[in-house]
Amino acid sequence: MFQNTKAFSGFSVHDIKKAKEFYSFVLGLTVVEGPMGILELHIEGGIPIIVYPKPNHTPATFTVLNFPVENVEKAVEQLKARGIVFEQYDLPNFKTDADNIFRGGGPKIAWFKDPAGNIFSVLEQAS
Repeated sequence: MFQNTKAFSGFSVHDIKKAKEFYSFVLGLTVVEGPMGILELHIEGGIPIIVYPKPNHTPATFTVLNFPVENVEKAVEQLKARGIVFEQYDLPNFKTDADNIFRGGGPKIAWFKDPAGNIFSVLEQAS
């Protein structure tokens, strides 16, 4: 039924202006303003991701957006230089290291939040 549709994802934020500044200037994404205060995040090779304003926004407790990168260490370093604070996890089977990177099996990955508290990640993926 849906295998030929062009599905898209979306998530909410409480302050669309702060979100636009963060996605545009900190993350360097192409951001287009749409109707009703909606933002479209344009990422290579995909359908735009929709970001919509929601006054009673509650951030998800899971990752809403993943950015594949060739080198997680380099991406984390560059994002920290732009003011990003990465999440630190210290659970029994789930720990990030001193560089805020999870290296416990699977791809290397690091998580950070946008101004609305939504969780994003950078994860290492060979090109």
